[in-house]
Amino acid sequence: MEKAQKNGFVMRFLNVIERVGNKLPDPVTLFFFFAVAVVVLSAIFASAGLKVEDPLNAGEMIEVKNLLNSEGILYLFESAVSNFTGFTPLGTVLVTMLGIGIAERSGLISAALRGLVTSVPRVLMTAALVFGGVMSSMAADAGYVVLTPLGAVLFAGLGRHPLAGLAAAFAGVSGGFSANLLLTSLDPLLGGLTMDSAAIIDPEYAAGMNYAMNYYFMIASVFLITIVGTIITDKIVEPRLGTYKGNVAEDVSYLKPEEKKGLWGALLSLIVTGIAIALLVIPSWGPLRAGQENFVDTPFLGVLVPVILIMFFIPGLVYGRITKSIKNDKDVASQLADTMSTMGSYIVLAFVASQFVAYFTESNLGTVLAVKGADLIDATGFTGIPLILTFIVISGFINLFIGSASAKWAIMAPVFIPMMMLSGYSPEFTQLVYRIADSTTNVISPLMPYFAIVIAFAQKYDKKVGIGTLISTMLPYSIAFTIAWVGMLLIWMLTGIPIGTDSPIYYP
Repeated sequence: MEKAQKNGFVMRFLNVIERVGNKLPDPVTLFFFFAVAVVVLSAIFASAGLKVEDPLNAGEMIEVKNLLNSEGILYLFESAVSNFTGFTPLGTVLVTMLGIGIAERSGLISAALRGLVTSVPRVLMTAALVFGGVMSSMAADAGYVVLTPLGAVLFAGLGRHPLAGLAAAFAGVSGGFSANLLLTSLDPLLGGLTMDSAAIIDPEYAAGMNYAMNYYFMIASVFLITIVGTIITDKIVEPRLGTYKGNVAEDVSYLKPEEKKGLWGALLSLIVTGIAIALLVIPSWGPLRAGQENFVDTPFLGVLVPVILIMFFIPGLVYGRITKSIKNDKDVASQLADTMSTMGSYIVLAFVASQFVAYFTESNLGTVLAVKGADLIDATGFTGIPLILTFIVISGFINLFIGSASAKWAIMAPVFIPMMMLSGYSPEFTQLVYRIADSTTNVISPLMPYFAIVIAFAQKYDKKVGIGTLISTMLPYSIAFTIAWVGMLLIWMLTGIPIGTDSPIYYP
């Protein structure tokens, strides 16, 4: 009876989340309302004479600007285009996706993921699935569409429960979304928003930031998530599922000879490309070294976006030529165009988000809110680990209702980045905390864009699988990832190890 009541409560809670989330406007509409709200609030607070002391210049005051007076309305019209074209994440994401798009559409990423998980010993199959899922964030769609069903197929082919394989892959793809051994499109996407938000408080500090601001921590996170995901799958999830009694038999799809040849060609081209780029950076005469003795001072860190483009584009092109998925320059142009066509919704979102961020900065509401929030934190003594844990809870809770990582961060960064900076935490660190919270709750968010697709994959093996079934299966991963990731975060905080390239934990 007690178990039934608990299950009933869980299902009711999940139903509430689904209903509330489905009633939320589209992110584009949401940002439009936010932008309008900023304009209206700027007029209200400016009329009330709201102002705070400049955190960087003692004795000077910062007042809220009215965006509804004559000067403000002129700004709204004059800045509309420059707000959009100057929106930092826009160009960086589009350029990055050109390279990733070729690697994905040529078949390179799909073949690499299949090759990884089908070439390891049986005893390492779970770890390979989780690791492959984490690494698939190089191209998010590939992980969900290729690796999640492949995990089920592999486990079924090995006589194990297919839903355990699906869960392991899904945990790596979604729960480990922020981690990777390489820089991905997520780094410039979130990093651009972080830099813009940091500039509200300290433009000079923001100008010195780079997109690899969380890189060291995320490299370590790959191995943490792989280990934890493997343990949860083998010790909790698969034993709970029991013996698979379905009648779905699967044949594992191994790589074809031309795909193997293409992978070797892509790997060789990646090595050659890496050496060529290294020659531009490592020698003192290298153009991307610019004579700097300290590596973190080189121009290289400021040009990571075109580097990512090249490192994906060339291997993808080589793979496509070998496997004949790319026959000529028209195929290349077509695949690039296809990639950009999938970015249409992001471009529209970027337009309205850029207006919101610009209005928030121009009106000084961001600075005023940050100072007031930091004062409240100081007054209550709510700092340190409790503050970090609270921010994780808030970010994770919001993730249950808004699935897009970039949409959430575009809303939260202008508020929390300045506030945390004034409380002593660097913008790089605040972004890192957000990435942890966002990733760990992805696997239990019914409004995550690919959640329904994963359910459809699972129903192939069990028609009764629904939202509650999948969340109950993935909840152990979410809890374990959160505990492990927060534990590693605390170790980083206590030791003061840089979390990324030239990225401190505490704001100087």
